[in-house]
Amino acid sequence: MCVDPSGSYILNGHNFPTSGITVHRIKANGEIGDHVEQATTLDYGIYPHQVMVTPSGRTAVIIDRGNKTQGDKPEEPGALRTFGFEDGRLSAGGVVAPQGGYGFGPRHIAFHPSKPWLYASDERTNRLYMFRYSGSGIEAAPAFTCPTLRQPEVVRPRQLGGPIHVHPAGHCVYVANRADHTVADGDSKVFAGGENNIAVYRIDPATGEPTLLQHADTESFHIRTFACDPSGRLLVTASIKALDERHGDEIRHVPAALSVFRIAADGRLELCRKYDVETSGSQLQYWMGMVGLD
Repeated sequence: MCVDPSGSYILNGHNFPTSGITVHRIKANGEIGDHVEQATTLDYGIYPHQVMVTPSGRTAVIIDRGNKTQGDKPEEPGALRTFGFEDGRLSAGGVVAPQGGYGFGPRHIAFHPSKPWLYASDERTNRLYMFRYSGSGIEAAPAFTCPTLRQPEVVRPRQLGGPIHVHPAGHCVYVANRADHTVADGDSKVFAGGENNIAVYRIDPATGEPTLLQHADTESFHIRTFACDPSGRLLVTASIKALDERHGDEIRHVPAALSVFRIAADGRLELCRKYDVETSGSQLQYWMGMVGLD
């Protein structure tokens, strides 16, 4: 979900029971107001995973992840789908699906704070894209594409691209790499390997091109969410669950955690400390965010 830049509407993207965007007005006192009816003919795609509104407030974007091949079920292509947005109502827009959307599995996007640049993380192929956009829509192909993994040639099971955020100052972009595949180890199940880190990229101020600076390990598993504080000084990652890992002759239990990083002037991350988070049974640390208080 997101709030539009004017603070007047809440938009919820969903894929159950059907794909769509639900819009509600926000009252002057902050309460959730009336539901805004939408046209029934709009195409929201196969698997809407996120909805965002452009900084202008005039365009909504569905990040349609698609689905990878599973057994006899063929791949379902992904896309970025745009919609006009005015007075809380959506209208038909465009579809950006490089190579027909095959091999394109966007999960999250983030806008640059001052330039018409959109950055997208690809869950299924572990890539970072930069798209240019304007009032007429998003360009049909990414201007730049980068791998997100430290070892892009080694992709283990359940190695997935994750959330993405642009630094509030606009000079860096951050993408989470997450993995949680396990294998049997005696009577236990232990982590089977993969990357759990934040990939840090410098953004070229003239072109928007991302250049890799660092992979910052989170010392936890499956970073489903992370956030920068509004001042741009701290970044906090949230791992979704605890896992066991083989450590020499021992099996070590690693709890879910909040990992706190200092952000240097050039955007690089320094791990300060971890806060373990108890997750019992099937409980998950599913979502986190950070806001500034005046």
